[in-house]
Amino acid sequence: MKIDQNKCVGCGNCVPVCSMGVISVERGRVTVNENECVECNTCYRTLRNERRNPLLVRAIRWGLGHVSLAYDPEPDVCPTGALMPLQLAWPRSLRAVFSDPTIKHPSTGVGGRGTEEIKSNDVTGRLRAGDIGLVVELGRPGLGTRFRDLQSVAQALAEAGVRFEARNPVTHLMSDPATGTLREDVLDEKVMSAIIECRTDLEHLPSVLATLQEAARHIDTVISAGVSARCGSRGEVPYVAAVEGCGFALSLNSKTNLGLGRPLFAETSPVAETPA
Repeated sequence: MKIDQNKCVGCGNCVPVCSMGVISVERGRVTVNENECVECNTCYRTLRNERRNPLLVRAIRWGLGHVSLAYDPEPDVCPTGALMPLQLAWPRSLRAVFSDPTIKHPSTGVGGRGTEEIKSNDVTGRLRAGDIGLVVELGRPGLGTRFRDLQSVAQALAEAGVRFEARNPVTHLMSDPATGTLREDVLDEKVMSAIIECRTDLEHLPSVLATLQEAARHIDTVISAGVSARCGSRGEVPYVAAVEGCGFALSLNSKTNLGLGRPLFAETSPVAETPA
């Protein structure tokens, strides 16, 4: 995001709506820390453009300031339309496709971070009987994450023997899925958050969770992990004992999908693996 300095009047309305906290007012103008900006476009989408004349607005603010009064526009507007979304070139364009929920990720056609997180497993069959699925999210609003940290976690998971989900945007950026290595040209790009999807089996779940705990010590962001599996014939969840046995408390914000439509996969077909 750019701020047109010829239009900006320094009202600061864009400061509190920035999802990453990287907009500030300096010397009567707003500036963006472009290195930390994730191109989510929240400021641009949130604030209405009143298209007022910048010279007039500055003159009014200056004049009122001399009599201890102020002209402050409504908090949901940019009075002069100073916010300027840019045409982003690769690899900076990755920031927008992972951080702006209105943009569909080109590799999956899904908005935001670009992954369905196996939520539609009842029809897609990403997880079969015996599979344990993991979604590992790095970053949060106000913090974000860089792909260098994603690579660090992915490489640790690869050493733990997981199988990366092929239909996932982070996997699409891997130059070597067998080792979890990402393309060199994307490592310094920052996004609001991104999700690694992978699979293991119940026997190896404790060691994979231990790997995540250790990996979290070496990155400059936060990790949130989710575990999923197909329920047993009586509704039992196979991973509960293993997760709790590792010292983790399972969130009550869980979800159970019941497939009521026709599956889009054959139950007997082999599970597609990520190409090495």
